[in-house]
Amino acid sequence: MIEESNQSEGADVLPARVLKLLAATQVLVNRLSGGRMGNKRHGREVCFVTMTGAVTGRSLTKPVMYVPYRDGVLLVASLGGAPKNPTWYRNIIKHPDIEVRHRGRAMRLRARLANEAERASLWPICDAAYPPYADYRSRTGRAIPILVCQPVESDETDSMPRG
Repeated sequence: MIEESNQSEGADVLPARVLKLLAATQVLVNRLSGGRMGNKRHGREVCFVTMTGAVTGRSLTKPVMYVPYRDGVLLVASLGGAPKNPTWYRNIIKHPDIEVRHRGRAMRLRARLANEAERASLWPICDAAYPPYADYRSRTGRAIPILVCQPVESDETDSMPRG
């Protein structure tokens, strides 16, 4: 996942503007290739989340790591264990209706924040999908949010391949 910055101690971090440019390039490559290219970050699958900006109200698309879950996905706002949440998290909290695209297929989803008890049961699922999440949790004092994103409407044509 290309995120705005990674503020964790000791991390080699690119400036936020460089990360934004890399994310925008990845989104563009993915769109131009019809979803055939730009689907991985650090060897892991990403999805492309189209959301409404919390401040601007504009439509934004960001590449984000995802975990297949039930009929939708889990999005983990880890920012690599940084002390703050990624900016996309604030957007989705304010405007929870999102579109998630993966390899050219799209789903309309509604996100909700997992409560503390739910997070405890979801972490093993998230860790199995992306083991570095456990390390990220150990690097930060914040409770890393997990967004549970489920279909707005059940439509068999709106299915995203798993993994």
